Amino acid sequence: MLRYSRQVLFPPIGDSGQNRIRAASVVIVGCGALGSFQAESLTRAGIGKLRIIDRDYVDFSNLQRQMLYVEADAENETPKAIAAAARLAQVNAQVQVDPRVSDLTPSNAEDLLSDCHLILDGTDNFETRYLINDISVKHGIPWVYGAAVASRGLVMPVIPGLGACFACVYPDPPSGLQPTCDVDGVLGAITAAIAARQVALCLRWLVGWPDFRCAIETYDVWTGHSRYIAPSPDPHCAVCGRRQFTYLDGFHRKPVSLCGRNAVQLHENARPLDLRQLAERLRPLGGVRVNDFALRLTLSRFELTVFPDGRAIVKGTTDIGVARSVYARYIGT
Repeated sequence: MLRYSRQVLFPPIGDSGQNRIRAASVVIVGCGALGSFQAESLTRAGIGKLRIIDRDYVDFSNLQRQMLYVEADAENETPKAIAAAARLAQVNAQVQVDPRVSDLTPSNAEDLLSDCHLILDGTDNFETRYLINDISVKHGIPWVYGAAVASRGLVMPVIPGLGACFACVYPDPPSGLQPTCDVDGVLGAITAAIAARQVALCLRWLVGWPDFRCAIETYDVWTGHSRYIAPSPDPHCAVCGRRQFTYLDGFHRKPVSLCGRNAVQLHENARPLDLRQLAERLRPLGGVRVNDFALRLTLSRFELTVFPDGRAIVKGTTDIGVARSVYARYIGT
């Protein structure tokens, strides 16, 4: 226990809390700026099992704020889940890390999430968060929502039966223009601050600390402003009130723009692809790189990354129609 001695000396944790942490299983969905910080913090804290789910690969633009990755990961286009697992094995070999190079979808969400004690949000879109919320309420699994852009961020724990769920606060996705990393940028300081608070809430729940309040906490690391709001559960909420799990049932599945990437992810054409065979077909059309995890085709205006399950990321546009056209042109429908 020498490794965790300073953590054990903190009275709210102690020996019993450390034993609970060591016996716990946590899933991190998305291993970008938030998720990479969460993963390293929990690994150093001695979590028992950590599953990391991420659909993306390491890019040079990630290195400014995503703690686990190095330049070699970007040069080799290593999937984030794989790069994270390799780094975490060096940090703490006692932790069981389960990397999944996958997009969280209605078809795999229950398999990937339903066997854990808590879920941490490291995603970049509302569709996936609504899907996590459906799993949380259906199976009674707590999760901690987090988001950050520019110098601002927010955190909200969702504890089924204890407070408002995500859909109580956001019955529908925000409409109109929203701040994005592509337009407004993002400071590494705010992603670290938000992820640190998510980890603290995670540990507080795992050790069984009493008086756990489900509240929205907002921070601005540039101005120092913060707010704390405790929303009440909505008795008419479609999810926790009427138990309608429409995202889990797949009624809202659509392409999503990726924060900070000038890119669109497409997943409606999911089917197994032989990447090596596809690479041979595409080589005359542009620069092609392929490994066991992904194929990348570099064109004059776009960059197309295709995964073995048929999912793709089209870089160079945020227009879903254009992204679909690029995919259809080079991969088919």
